[in-house]
Amino acid sequence: MVGLGASTLPSLDPSVWTPRYERAAVRTGIVHLGVGGFHRSHQAMYLDRLLEAGQAQDWGICGVGVLPSDRRMQEVMRAQDCLYTLVVKHPDGFLDARVVGSVVEYLFAPEDPDAVVEKMAAEQTRIVSLTVTEGGYNASAVTGEFDAAAPDVVADLRPGAAPRTTFGLVTEALVRRRRRGLPPFTVVSCDNIPGNGDLARRSFAAFAALRDPALGEWVAAEVAFPNSMVDRITPSTTEADRAEVSRRFGVEDLWPVVCEPYTQWVLEDSFPAGRPPLEDVGVQMVADVAPYELMKLRLLNAGHQVLGHLGRLAGHEYVHEACQDPLFREFLLGYLDEEATPTLAPVPGVDLRRYKADLIGRFANPHVGDTLARVCENASDRIPQFLLPVLRANLAAGREIRRSVAVLAGWARSAEGTDDGGSPVELVDPRGAELAERARVQAAEPLAFLADRDVFGDLVDDDRVTTRYRAVLDSLHRHGTRATVAALLSGRRDGGAGQPAATSAGS
Repeated sequence: MVGLGASTLPSLDPSVWTPRYERAAVRTGIVHLGVGGFHRSHQAMYLDRLLEAGQAQDWGICGVGVLPSDRRMQEVMRAQDCLYTLVVKHPDGFLDARVVGSVVEYLFAPEDPDAVVEKMAAEQTRIVSLTVTEGGYNASAVTGEFDAAAPDVVADLRPGAAPRTTFGLVTEALVRRRRRGLPPFTVVSCDNIPGNGDLARRSFAAFAALRDPALGEWVAAEVAFPNSMVDRITPSTTEADRAEVSRRFGVEDLWPVVCEPYTQWVLEDSFPAGRPPLEDVGVQMVADVAPYELMKLRLLNAGHQVLGHLGRLAGHEYVHEACQDPLFREFLLGYLDEEATPTLAPVPGVDLRRYKADLIGRFANPHVGDTLARVCENASDRIPQFLLPVLRANLAAGREIRRSVAVLAGWARSAEGTDDGGSPVELVDPRGAELAERARVQAAEPLAFLADRDVFGDLVDDDRVTTRYRAVLDSLHRHGTRATVAALLSGRRDGGAGQPAATSAGS
């Protein structure tokens, strides 16, 4: 067995693709905050392709861990010379393994925040990119306003404080560059948020304004925040994945990454400080990301929520299990065709029928092993970004809403902590304690969960929503998830109102 590292690359199995470029000659041009599985399967992979083509030697990546929980990544990156194995899992079971070398440095901000700031402030850094999750921008899902009272933000704004948030680190680096006469770097959000660049601009400018109003105005006016759409299903790495890499490829990798074959990156071409030639490796550089972004968020990301909460209640563990179940697949297809698609504008160069058909195939890939638990994590961040815009658009237009409302009721039911068979359902969410408390009282107060205005806004005031929501939640409690979903589907076929019938049919 061969441990992964720069010195062992020549001895790896020939079936594993390894970097053919001289990594020691690669200079850092990108600093990336939030190095997880997705960044390593997506952005870092694209840069690796460029380096393999003999391009972008000035665009190597310096990864940064911002949270204390990133210490494990720091240890792995240090042990493996920032190398890792990317394993693409094809639907037929074929595994394609590649060692990615585009991450050439890794810094751990809690240990040395000034080193991170100086790295971003360095002249050769021209892009700072982010995967800090949907909730990482410290903005209300309902109002979009920056939370100036968040404890970490307050701590970062104290005079002389060492920055510990993304906002504090990036803003201090921009201040130093400005002081030194260097142009600002471009900030690229790679998170699944509508208008992610616009949101990043608002959040970073708001933080900077709390430090100095003039600084906030400068950040808003002078720093580029291009929007982007990113797509590649990348489940969390498991011990089984590590063992498989070891067994199949003879590589002892402490933290490999597994993903599906499909990948897409659509990026607004707004990089005043320069950028690598990403279009040469398949990135779509466009003037307007919005149509692509809404397509992906409202079909793929919301589709995960549609399968996830109800599928978990019915006892499914994996995305492919729920998608291969005829009942849940039909429910998902109905959502995609009748609720999500009517809210979308035409997408240049994309046949939405083909995209949705491919999406079902991607979800049904049994070898990816993506769990419903993963896609249901942090739902209080994800559902307001992915599903609620579809629901609100259809409410405004007087269109179909029953499946979207049923997903909300399924989320509320799963927050009670057990599935239909009594097995535990873990609630992993930044608002977990409050959501669980609301779920505990909903037998007596059916709208308690939906009444969380920080998540759902004013939906609880709309009788079209609450009437359906009450009916679905009641059916989930009385008859279970499969019977409830079957009744919803039957109601659609019969042209009914979509409220679940009192039936115990389990098909």
